[in-house]
Amino acid sequence: MGYHPRFKRPLPFDPYLVKDHYFPRVPEGDDASVTQALLTRNTALTPTKTEAAAIEQMVTKVKKILETIMNTPKSNIDIHEVQEVGSYKKDTMLTKSNSADLVVILKSLPTVELVMSLGQKIVDDLKAEQKEIFGCVSRPFGCEIAGTQAIVKLHITLFPSNIPLLEPDLHLPAIILQQNLAMIRHARWFTEYCNQLTSKVLIRCLKDMKRRAEGWEKFSVWHIELLSHYSIHQTLDRHPLPLSHAFKRFLQLLSTDRHPLPLSHAFKRFLQLLSTGILLPGSPSLSDPCEKMFTLNECYDDETADAICASAQTMLRVLCHGGINTILGNDPKGVDITTDISIWNGVIVTPLERVFDTEEKEEGNPKPVVQEQQQQQ
Repeated sequence: MGYHPRFKRPLPFDPYLVKDHYFPRVPEGDDASVTQALLTRNTALTPTKTEAAAIEQMVTKVKKILETIMNTPKSNIDIHEVQEVGSYKKDTMLTKSNSADLVVILKSLPTVELVMSLGQKIVDDLKAEQKEIFGCVSRPFGCEIAGTQAIVKLHITLFPSNIPLLEPDLHLPAIILQQNLAMIRHARWFTEYCNQLTSKVLIRCLKDMKRRAEGWEKFSVWHIELLSHYSIHQTLDRHPLPLSHAFKRFLQLLSTDRHPLPLSHAFKRFLQLLSTGILLPGSPSLSDPCEKMFTLNECYDDETADAICASAQTMLRVLCHGGINTILGNDPKGVDITTDISIWNGVIVTPLERVFDTEEKEEGNPKPVVQEQQQQQ
């Protein structure tokens, strides 16, 4: 699963978890420009009122139809529950991404025909109500209801206790249903722990960077959310202490500032965590709060983890030389700093070479072998 005990490292250095008196700390620069760049980019990435209204209207109508099916006696489709998930539920949608996600928990075992029957029923009811063009397309996760201005994706799943009853040649794959069920856990965790404006702004900007950055193509959005929360909220003095120490520390904390990090610091820390190799094999990475058996770095093969780390290191170097607008995509030149050499006030920043690669070198010397791993997200 990508865990290499022989490469196990100590904890990566995190300056935000080190007390000031251990060594002289270099004063932080003026981050007002970074904060402003993040807020400006967030505004540009937020769906317009027209887009938001179209998606909201589509979701409301689809949910209403699903509720009608749920309450219809002797329906051939037994629905237990419908949950909003994904970026629509978390309020981290990007502009021009006019799709929302719903998880539909069925009571009966789902076949492709059953799912398409559900989708077609929704399309027929939408057409009868609005006299507009709608369509249903089968997808690996379930089906997709498409209108002229918005799309609703239906992710089909079951109760966990019913998943062992699935027949591989007859029903939707168990792994797909488990992934769809995990989307509900992710949405609930996000709503409880990561529902602050700072988190949403940071996540929206990072999701946009994922679309543009070389090496971040396979970077899980769920992991971006977890690392963003960690970057903002995981600060000093969070470990349990003996009772006597805890009482003394409690008195100290009354006069200690333990607020979450500001947006600009959280953005920088996010890149620092990736740059120190928190997703590399053998690194003491974060645990998935919704999948207790897995750490984040177990979900990536060596090549993908290395690409994410290398791109973050290049971004961090550019950030240190004032290239925040280029990193975020605010620069109209559209330079890709993860693939192209860039110059900042006379400093040349060259994108790092990949350590792992599945292709052989031109001269015939093979690079390190990459083990194939199952993607958890």
